[in-house]
Amino acid sequence: MSSFVTGMHWAYFVIMMIGAIYFYFLSLNPKGVPSYEYVLAITIPAWSGVAYLSIALGQGLLEEANKTIYFARYLDWVITTPLLLLALGLTAMIEHKKKNIALLFSLVIADVFMILTGLIADFSDGTVKYIWYVLGVLALCLILYIIWYPLKRMADHTGKGLSRHYKRIALYLTVFWVLYPTAWILGSSGLDVTRETMEILAFIILPIFSKIGFSVLDLYGLRRLDLKQP
Repeated sequence: MSSFVTGMHWAYFVIMMIGAIYFYFLSLNPKGVPSYEYVLAITIPAWSGVAYLSIALGQGLLEEANKTIYFARYLDWVITTPLLLLALGLTAMIEHKKKNIALLFSLVIADVFMILTGLIADFSDGTVKYIWYVLGVLALCLILYIIWYPLKRMADHTGKGLSRHYKRIALYLTVFWVLYPTAWILGSSGLDVTRETMEILAFIILPIFSKIGFSVLDLYGLRRLDLKQP
């Protein structure tokens, strides 16, 4: 593993730890935002940073003849992406006394399915990997449907302020989540049309914005709203 790859993952670890500490200090003055939103915001970068630390230490990857499989990315994603979806779903339901547990479970299950099919695709060769990739993309489509139909409807019924906030963060998350499978298919795991440097940078930059960036937008938006706790 090159010094560039090592250095980038060390930098990612530091950034994520700073993010987790920042969200902890925000939680000390919650301004009416439920504590679970802060717990999620803290846990997401903390776990992601630790997962990428394993790559920096030379443990979270498997070097094969034709490519390197960074399996620690999947250890990150299988935990943090369901938590991101929980944060988004709980934001949509924030003023609902009874949370739609079935809907939240559907999001989590579809997301775990998406991540694990991606992992299997990374370990697969030839056309077989594209079968697993397509299955993961189909799971992403289901996730986006839940985000933009039932969850959006719940936020819309709560009030204009929450509705605007939800649509803003849902769009933000959607853009970055579409970029993930795009970077994957263009990189060494898929069509191998981008350089390794670009792939490494993509999977450093994307999670910083989709994890820390999302939580910043979500928490600050919620802190500005006059929330009515159920």
